[in-house]
This record gives sequence, structure tokens and C-alpha cells, in this order.
Amino acid sequence: MNYFDVLILFIISFASSVAFTYYIRKILIGANVSDNPIVSEHRHKAGTPTMGGIAFLFSVLFVASIYFKNQYILVTSLIMLTAGIAGLLDDLIGFKVKEYQKLIKNITNSPLTIGQLTLNPGEEARAATPKAKEVVDDLLAENKLEFVAELPIKNEMGEIEKIIGQLVIGIFLVITGAVVTLGGFSLGPFVLIGGTTIGLLAIPVILIAVIGAINAINLIDGMDGLASGIIAIASIGCALFGFINGNSGAMFAFTLLAAISLGFLVFNRYPASIFMGDTGSFALGAGFATAVLITNIPYFGVLSLAVPIVSVIISLIHRAKIIRLPVEPLHHTLNYNGMSEKKIVFSYWLLTAVVCIIGLLVDYYIFI
Repeated sequence: MNYFDVLILFIISFASSVAFTYYIRKILIGANVSDNPIVSEHRHKAGTPTMGGIAFLFSVLFVASIYFKNQYILVTSLIMLTAGIAGLLDDLIGFKVKEYQKLIKNITNSPLTIGQLTLNPGEEARAATPKAKEVVDDLLAENKLEFVAELPIKNEMGEIEKIIGQLVIGIFLVITGAVVTLGGFSLGPFVLIGGTTIGLLAIPVILIAVIGAINAINLIDGMDGLASGIIAIASIGCALFGFINGNSGAMFAFTLLAAISLGFLVFNRYPASIFMGDTGSFALGAGFATAVLITNIPYFGVLSLAVPIVSVIISLIHRAKIIRLPVEPLHHTLNYNGMSEKKIVFSYWLLTAVVCIIGLLVDYYIFI
């Protein structure tokens, strides 16, 4: 394999991502397509253009048109495009306001219980639950709370509709047959994934991988450069894993993902001048899962995405009421508790890099 080809792929993908992100950002600003964050700590970001993930779709189409003979790039681009369209639909639905919620502030010298939330003196929060809304007006009348603002809550697809849409994306990947032809195993009575024979269970594994990756990246996307940076670092780790193990497919697929993520990061790093929206998080999540499956590196792929996966697990534990987070997901709780956004993003990036480096060292010194 000519490693110079991988370098050229990176340059083309990075340059196209930068160019298309700049172009899409300019259009979104002109059309006043912007975000209106409901998290108190992020209200200053209101007006920042969103749906910037459209740039990913243009980028992968451009790269795929050049590398149409490379099946790894072609399949990854196809699934990213499909997922991006699904995310775009969710973003468009989000422009319709579902309701307005009151943002209130505790102006007393003692904690106040509002629904399931305990609001400490000087703290702000939204009256989101029915129980909270019942008591807010009374507390405002008693001058225990101060009305700060009224926040528009966007309309969203139902959870069932979202899962169905993500399931369709996974089915598309199954239908392409790429996991069979490129991953090096069959969907017959026996199927080999990372050395484990699981038979036709490979099909639900593919579907779960796609749905899981989309939701993990979608959940982690909430701070400037967080999702794009994690995908860039994880993809670089997977590309290096492919290099160590002579897996050229992994080098191509993950170089594409790393390059377009870094290109978007030029504008998405703190302070971000554009957000990716569900269009971008769906595309990156599905693209990463696809690359992992068609290059047959499931174990390292899961390891490299450990930070978003752990974040999802913590959120699920919170929703099961085993633990209680003041704000979900975890990175918003850290910000709520006083940790700066830049420190949180850097910490998440660093953790992802450390996990990938440990995985690469273990693979090189133990399994090679």
C-alpha cells in the first residue's frame, strides 16, 4: 500500500471540509438559521449558526466522487449521507417551538425545592417538569424566585421515531453487504467478528452498533468542539491501529473521518462560530460505526469511543433514577458545577487520546 495515498486523502478531505464548512456557515448566517441553547451556562451562544453538519455531507460526497473505486470510502460516505439526512430532518423539526419554559433564579438565602430540583441561593434553572411548573408561580408571587427569561423549547421527534430512523440507517448498512465483503466474514451460519463466532447475530450487532454510535455522539455534542474533537482523535487512533495491523481499509475510512472532523473543528473549536446539529452528530456517529464494522476492528473501535459510551451509560443510570445529575448529560453537570467549558472539552479530548494510546500500545507490544 502506498501511504502517500493516505496523506493525499487526508489533505483533500480536510481542505474540502474547511471549504464547505465556511460556505455553509456563510449561508446559515445569511438565512439566520441559528441555535438558541436552553442550558443556562450556554445562553450566550444564542445566534450561533447550527446545522453545520451539512458541510460533512458535501465533503463526503466530494471525496467519494474522487475515490469512488475505494469501497471503504464509498460505503462510509453513503451511510454518513443517509444518517445526515435523517439528522437534518430532526434539526428542521426543531425549529418549531414546542413550548416556552420559565428560567427562574433563587433570590432567597436558603435552598428551594422545585419539582425534582433543589435550587440553591443564586442558582438558575428551568421550570421543566409539570410538578415544577405548579409551584413556580406561587414562589414568584412570594418573591422567593426571580423571573430571568422565557426559553423556547424546540419540538423534537419522538424517541420511537428517532430509533426507527436510526434502525433504517443500520438496515441500509446491512443491505449494502459491505460488512460481509469488506469486513471479511459472512452472514451465514458462522460469522467471525474480532475472533468471536456469533452467526446471524451479526445483523442485530450491526444495528445496535449504528444506533449506539449515533446516540453516543449526539449526546456528547453539547460543547464547542467536543464531538468533532473526540471523533477526530478516535479516528486517528483507529487509523493508526489499521497501520500497525496492516489494515489498509481502516487507514482509508478513518483518515476520511479524522480529516473532515478536523476541518470542521477549525470553525467549531471554542469559541465556536458554527454548530453541527443533529445533521452532523448523526453523520459522524453512523460513519464511525460503519468504518469500525467494514474494517472489522470492533474491539478497538469501541475502546476509542469509550468517553461518549461512558457518558451515555451515566445518562441512562440518571434516567433510571439510580443517580441524580442536576443537568444531563455529564459534561453539562460539570459545567453547572463550575468547571469551565474549555477544561471539560480538553479533559474529554485528553481522556480519548489516552485510551487510544493505551489500546495501541497493548496491541503493538502484546498482540504483534
